[in-house]
Amino acid sequence: MTATQDRILVTGGAGFIGANIAAALIRRPHTEVVVVDDFSSGDWRNLRPLDCELRAADSDDPVLLDEIAHGDFSAIYHEAAITDTTVMDQRRMVEVNTNAFAKLLAATAASSTRLIYASSAGVYGNAPAPNAIGKGEEPENIYGFSKLAMDRIAKRWYARHPSVIIGLRYFNVYGPGECHKNEREGNKTASMMLQLYQQIRAGKQPRLFKHGEQRRDFVYIRDVVAANLAALVAPRSGVCNVGSGRSRCFNDVVAALRVSMKVELEVEYFDNPFAFYQNHTEADLGHTRSLLQWQPKWELEEGIADYIAWLDAGGRGPSLEEAS
Repeated sequence: MTATQDRILVTGGAGFIGANIAAALIRRPHTEVVVVDDFSSGDWRNLRPLDCELRAADSDDPVLLDEIAHGDFSAIYHEAAITDTTVMDQRRMVEVNTNAFAKLLAATAASSTRLIYASSAGVYGNAPAPNAIGKGEEPENIYGFSKLAMDRIAKRWYARHPSVIIGLRYFNVYGPGECHKNEREGNKTASMMLQLYQQIRAGKQPRLFKHGEQRRDFVYIRDVVAANLAALVAPRSGVCNVGSGRSRCFNDVVAALRVSMKVELEVEYFDNPFAFYQNHTEADLGHTRSLLQWQPKWELEEGIADYIAWLDAGGRGPSLEEAS
């Protein structure tokens, strides 16, 4: 790596957000991107248009950790994780999400390498919205707890880590690059935007949990990528919410799809089987604006319209356009 060449590692880079981050980094001048993925949930087709170095490995692979500790990378994006919130195997979730992250932290500390990692709005559980850093951090499932544990470990490193550690608590992300999530048998972790789009295009009635009034902070992938790029130059360590800053209900999503897809449709409502379901999330972005100098640009209706146009044009991998 020369003085003018960045070599950036993206773990989980074959996944939805990871592939979009990798695509954005590749567009930067003088940047080499290395993607590591175990392909347990990522998809090779997300990487097909990306000219990057690729390795099939776990994020805590000993060889990789040695490279990190040696200073082979100028920055690391850690997106690898079990992202299925319905997984109930507590030990496996903590091993993959929390333990591997702790090893990465130690390796980056040895080489003074900036680490930007994926946390989650799942840490807030059903605490009252708006969701602010340091308040109401009461996860309802093991996935949310594994992410909260990551944030707590990172905080212990702030004072003694020679570089910067940034945690990004993603809210409900949607957009190009998530198609593979609905193509794996038994895996329905894609956004409701994609799930409802596919139901409607298949001639089916869209289905929502009763009665579609649950509220979420939906954030478009282009905004999420911009937040990740902003984290490359953040002046100090911290954890940030990454959302739109506004909660919208699932009925609003259907209404926006109805307009963008130019269809008339009725919704079928059914009982929610998940006791741990988050009924209202909304990102408080005050701390995020201060630390990252970033704020979202895409309203729900604009993001859905852009996404539907992309899907109708046959898109399936990450966005190859500049984040705006």
